[in-house]
Amino acid sequence: MEVDGGQSSWSGYSALTRKTRVQVPATESSWLGYSALTRKTRVQMIDETSQPCSCETETKETRKRNSLSSLSFAALSKHQNLTFATLSHHHVSTHSNQRELNDNNIIASNKLITSYVRCGDLDSAVRVFENMKVKSTVTWNSILAAYAKKVGNFEHARQLFEKIPQPNVVSYNIMLAGHWHHFGVHDARCFFDSMPVKDVASWNTMISGYAQVGLMGEAQRLFSVMPEKNCVSWSAMVSGYVACGDLDSAVACFYAADVRSVITWTAMITGYMKFGRVELAERLFGEMTMRTLVTWNSMIAGYVENGRAEDGLRLFRIMLETGVKPNALTLTSVLLGCSNLSALQLGKQVHQLVCKSPLSSDTTAGTSLVSMYSKCGDLKDAWDLFVQISRKDVVCWNAMISGYAQHGAGEKALHLFDEMKNEGMKPDWITFVAVLLACNHAGLVDLGVQYFNTMVRDYGIETKPEHYACMVDLLGRAGQLAKAVDLIKSMPFRPHPAIYGTLLGACRIHKNLHLAEFAAKNLLELDPTIATGYVQLANVYASQNRWEHVAKIRRSMKENNVVKTPGYSWIEINSVVHEFRSSDRLHPELASIHAKLNDLEKKMKLAGYVPDLEFALHDVGEELKEQLLLWHSEKLAIAFGLLKVPLGVPIRVFKNLRVCGDCHSATKYISAIEGREIIVRDTSRFHHFKDGFCSCTDYW
Repeated sequence: MEVDGGQSSWSGYSALTRKTRVQVPATESSWLGYSALTRKTRVQMIDETSQPCSCETETKETRKRNSLSSLSFAALSKHQNLTFATLSHHHVSTHSNQRELNDNNIIASNKLITSYVRCGDLDSAVRVFENMKVKSTVTWNSILAAYAKKVGNFEHARQLFEKIPQPNVVSYNIMLAGHWHHFGVHDARCFFDSMPVKDVASWNTMISGYAQVGLMGEAQRLFSVMPEKNCVSWSAMVSGYVACGDLDSAVACFYAADVRSVITWTAMITGYMKFGRVELAERLFGEMTMRTLVTWNSMIAGYVENGRAEDGLRLFRIMLETGVKPNALTLTSVLLGCSNLSALQLGKQVHQLVCKSPLSSDTTAGTSLVSMYSKCGDLKDAWDLFVQISRKDVVCWNAMISGYAQHGAGEKALHLFDEMKNEGMKPDWITFVAVLLACNHAGLVDLGVQYFNTMVRDYGIETKPEHYACMVDLLGRAGQLAKAVDLIKSMPFRPHPAIYGTLLGACRIHKNLHLAEFAAKNLLELDPTIATGYVQLANVYASQNRWEHVAKIRRSMKENNVVKTPGYSWIEINSVVHEFRSSDRLHPELASIHAKLNDLEKKMKLAGYVPDLEFALHDVGEELKEQLLLWHSEKLAIAFGLLKVPLGVPIRVFKNLRVCGDCHSATKYISAIEGREIIVRDTSRFHHFKDGFCSCTDYW
C-alpha cells in the first residue's frame, strides 16, 4: 500500500538529487564558474522533476550558453522562480557577444516573458517586452496571450493585436480563445468567420467551445466541414456528447474516429461510467495500450460512483503497483470509496500515503481525509485533521460541519458555522444543508426555521430540494406534519421524490396513516419505480396490523417490477469488510454469530429488553417475528464485531437503510451488557451507543 513519496518537493529528494538541483547563484561569477556539463545537469534536474511535458529536453552539452539559458527559463518558470529566471536573463544580456545577441537575445527575452506570464507577473513581462529593440511574432504572441486570458485586459489584447506587424495563425488563435473566454458563443463565431487563416487548432477551439456550453448541434456542423481532423477534434466531440448525456452519439463518434488519443479513450470510459455501463468501461480500459493518471482516475471514480467501491480500491492498489503516482483527485475518489465501505483501516493507510506524498499540504486531499474520518465514525481524528489544514476553503468547512451534523453534535456544528463566518468565509448552499441537518438531528426546530429564512434573506442563496428535504424532516420528526405539508405546497418548484419520501418517513414515526397515504400517492406519481414509496406505506399499514393492505402493496410492487432494496450491514475487521444481510446464511462464521446472539438475547431480556414486534413486518407468529428481529443485519454485524474486535476498541457498523426501532433498543442493551462502545451509521445519521444510552437520545 505504501509508495514512494513523490518528486514535486525538493526537500523530499535523495542526497544525490539535492546535490544536482539548481541553486541560487550568489554572484554571476559563481554561475559562470560551473563547467558546461554541470550547468546543464543542474538546470535539467529542475525540469525533469516537474510534471511531464510533450517537449523533448535538450541534452547536448555543446549547446551555447544562450540555449542553456532558454532551457533554464522554461524549467524555472514551471517552478515559478522569478529570481532564478531574472538572474539567468541578466547573465545572457551581459555576457553574450553582439553577434549572438541579434537572434539569441530575442529568444531569451521571449522565454523570460513566458516565465513572468506563467508566474502571474504581467507587469514584469510587459517591461521586458517594451525594452526589446527587436520583437518577433513569437514575442508579440507571448504578451498577447497574457492579456487575452486575464480578466479585464482583453481590450488591451485587442489593441496589441492590431499593432502586430505580421500576425500569424497563432496570433489569431489566441484572440479566438480570448473571445470564447470573455464574450461567449456569438462573438467567438464572428471572429472565427473573419479569420484570414485557420489551422486545425482554430477549428478545435470552436468545437471545444461549443461542446463545453452544450451546443453539440453547432459543434457537429462545424466538425463535419473541418478540412482536417486530429485526435483533439475527436476527443472534444466525444467529451461533449458525454457531458450532454448523449451516450449513443459519443459511442458512434468514438468508433468513427480514425485517430484516437488516450484522451479520447478516457473520455469514452468516463461516458460509460457516467451512465452505469461499467462492463463496457472495463473492456475499453483493458484494451488501452497506454494510460494516463486521468484514465486511472476515471475508472476508480466510476467504480465508486456506481456502488462498486471495492473494485475501485482494488484498481487503486493495481495503479500503485504499476508505479503511477496518485494526485488529489485520485485520493478523493479512493477516500470516498473508503467512506462508502466504512473501511476506516484502509482509509488510514491511504492517509499515510498522503502524508508521504506532496499532497500532504493539499487542501483537497486534507478535506477528503476529514470527510472520510467523519463518515467512518472517527470524529476525533476528523477534527484533528481539520485543525491542521492551513488553507481552509468552503468545501473544507462544509466537510467538518457536516461531520458534526451527521454525528448529532448539533451545537458543535453550529458553533463551527459561526466560526466559519467570523473567519470571513462565505457559506454556500451546501453549508446550509449541513446547518439544517445539524438542527434536524438536535431537534432545534425554531433555530432551523431561522437559518432557512436567513439563507435566502441575508446570503441570497437560492433554495434547493435538499434544503426543503431537511426542513420537511425537521418539522416532520418534531411531529409538525401539517406545517411540513404546508411547506411542501409552498415550494417554488415541483417537489423532488425525496421530499415526499422524507414526509412518508415522518408519518411512519408518528403513525399518521392519512398523511402517509397522501405522501405515498404523490411520491409514486412522480416516480412509480421507487421502492421507498411502497415499502414505507406498507410499514405504516403493518404497524397497524392492516395486513390486507400490506399484501395489496406487495402485489402492486410485483406488477410494476419494483424490487425492495435489501437491508444489509457491514463491518471492517483487519482491513477486510464483512457484509451481512438480514437472515444471512452465507457468512462462514454464522454458527458462532448465532450462538452469540442467542446468548445476548437471554441477557437482554433479563435486563428488561422486550422485542418490538412492530418492526417484524411479516404476518407470522410472534415467536418467528422475534427470530426475524434477532437476525436483522445490524445485529449480525454487531455480534461478529463483539467476537472479533479487541476490548477497548469501538465496534463500528454501517447500514444501507435506517436503523429500525428494535435494533436501536437492542443495541443500547448490548452496549451496557458487554461494556462496549458501538457506533452505528445508517442513512440518517451516526448513533454512538455506550453504557446503555445512544447519542441521539432516541430522537432520530
